[in-house]
Amino acid sequence: MSITRRLITCFALFFVFLRLSAHEGMWIPSLLARLNESDMVTMGLKLTAEDIYSINKSSIKDAIVQFGGGCTGEIISGEGLLLTNHHCGYGQIQSHSSLENDYLKNGFWAYDRSQELKNPGLTATFIVYIENVTNQVLDGTVGTPATKNQIIARNISRIIESATKNTKYEAVIKPFFYGNEYYMIVTKTYKDVRLVGAPPSSIGKFGGDTDNWAWPRHTGDFSLFRIYADAQNQPAEISDNNKPLSPAHSLPISIKGVKEGDFAMVYGFPGRTQQYLHSASLQYTLDYGNPAKIAMRTASLAVIDEAMKRSDQLRIQYAAKQSRIANAWKKWQGESRGLQLMNAVARKQDFEREFSQRALKADKSSYADGVKELGELIDDNTQLQLAYDYFVELIYFGPEMFRFANRFDKLLSQYGNLPQSDMNRMASDLLPAVQAFYKDFNAQVDREVARSLIKMFVKGIKSDYLGPQLTEYAAKTEVEQNQWIDKLYSRTEFTNAALITGILKSPNPTSLGRLKKDPMFVLMQEVFARFAFLSPDYNAFTKEVDQRMEVYLKGMMELFPEKKLWPDANGTIRLSYGKVEGSEPRDGLAYKHYTTLDGIMEKYIPSSDEFDVPIKLRDLYRTKDYGPYAVAGSVPVAFTASLHTTGGNSGSPIINADGHLVGLNFDRTWESTMSDLMFSPEMCRNIAMDTRYLLFIIDKYAGAQNIMAEIKVVR
Repeated sequence: MSITRRLITCFALFFVFLRLSAHEGMWIPSLLARLNESDMVTMGLKLTAEDIYSINKSSIKDAIVQFGGGCTGEIISGEGLLLTNHHCGYGQIQSHSSLENDYLKNGFWAYDRSQELKNPGLTATFIVYIENVTNQVLDGTVGTPATKNQIIARNISRIIESATKNTKYEAVIKPFFYGNEYYMIVTKTYKDVRLVGAPPSSIGKFGGDTDNWAWPRHTGDFSLFRIYADAQNQPAEISDNNKPLSPAHSLPISIKGVKEGDFAMVYGFPGRTQQYLHSASLQYTLDYGNPAKIAMRTASLAVIDEAMKRSDQLRIQYAAKQSRIANAWKKWQGESRGLQLMNAVARKQDFEREFSQRALKADKSSYADGVKELGELIDDNTQLQLAYDYFVELIYFGPEMFRFANRFDKLLSQYGNLPQSDMNRMASDLLPAVQAFYKDFNAQVDREVARSLIKMFVKGIKSDYLGPQLTEYAAKTEVEQNQWIDKLYSRTEFTNAALITGILKSPNPTSLGRLKKDPMFVLMQEVFARFAFLSPDYNAFTKEVDQRMEVYLKGMMELFPEKKLWPDANGTIRLSYGKVEGSEPRDGLAYKHYTTLDGIMEKYIPSSDEFDVPIKLRDLYRTKDYGPYAVAGSVPVAFTASLHTTGGNSGSPIINADGHLVGLNFDRTWESTMSDLMFSPEMCRNIAMDTRYLLFIIDKYAGAQNIMAEIKVVR
């Protein structure tokens, strides 16, 4: 390609970025009538904005829940039946699994209410209403950033107290556009959420890590739960006296399906996007952040994957952990690839130049200076950011024993000054979590993870951030380093479940004093202390970045009035809309918008960890016993659409123009993972399970007619 053609392509993409495709954006539902309704109707929507979000009548919002704090679910019956992803319910399925009842391998179906399984700690949160409280939050804000933040915090506390007083509601106020606007989200949370059904992992995780973040997909990624409430239909603690929730709205499920070009929208709780980042932040992500995190998780997964192949016990113990580590690991790889394909850094730099030119033309040089200084700030703190990323990977996603030993910090640092009654109480409070930890812990696997990751950690960060022990470790030969890890794990008492449990059941100064000197605890005290030493500098850096980003976004709003900006995802409820459509992500490669059961059988590998197919599904395929779910001689399994999604949208409903459920969002294509940082309407596609496959599995595979009887199916 010539230089001229490259420039034309670059500027064409740049102006697409400025124009903001209708497919892009995660919109606040309460603002749809003002910002999006006409666009959505033009694209095919047959509903009104109030049908989607209303505080005066039942609307689709009343069927959408935040599931477990990290995923989305939707109500699909008048009896509180909740649909979400298999991978969102994976932790609960795993917690109920054992060698005797291997629900991960064999699936689980409750054929009556008495068989539904309780899940302590699992919640489902509904949105009551959303309110713009920007003026109230910013009222009286003057002075330094620190003073301004104190005033904002006081205002937020007062507003929330007023909104929730004498109600069963909770509320949170979050900044949007880096603090240029504030919205209050008022919620109601239910705490009795029970497992109703889940297909075996050979359906729910079909394709495993190989197919994760990829298309074509053939995954039946769903699970079913039920929300229970008290006699007044209000939130209540888990109790046998609770009744199934009577929801304000439930989604009918379409058996009509989708075709290319159909209008579609996704409604859920996207976690985090950063669409307005400075080019220097993208450069850091590509050159430092993603490579470091990918390498750390590659090393962990090599150990865990091999261990899971050795026994069913290890497979069950590490299934949820492996999935948690692997998901972001593959996502970051696709994200980096997509950003490189889109020439994202150069596009951001083009925009920053245009921003500065407009600022100078408008006689607002402070905006131009600010965007330049923001880039310099990010570049000057590369090593600080990298050290923080390495610490997070080691501590929170690395060897479990590190986090576990540190959980004893409060007890072991205070026991000497405590009366026996307080010592007993603190030890007793730890006991349930400790027992749960040992259920799914294997010391040998953890030792091998530590062996790999500590080596990478000490090589990856500046020596200034290492404590004395890891500095000494870094100076050793590889053989000596391995011996050091072996000695650490052989000497620690924290790997001894019976001993630690016994100490907590009958704590005394002698046994707790011994644990305080344990080599694992001493090392973790040092590691966490170094992380604590690093954190103030990192927090100060991120605060300054956010303050500068607030000004940058304010400048965008002023200098680009033609842009219809949307706020980055921040865990609050959002709606995205677009079309059901395939894609052409690379030269010579064109994807259809759908997959079928035929593709599952094409991928079938007997006894494979990722591509085995259960015999019942094979029999249904062989006899073509598809019921009413057949289309052109097969069963639709998944489809893609140009909807803007991210983490947290897992389990979100894909809703058609009539307000019917047609799909269950569970992934993005590999090239689309960059959409957290830059969305491309041409390249980015979300992946959803077709509701016809959902019904086929519940009906024909599981034979769960009790579940089918309460679902409203529409054609």
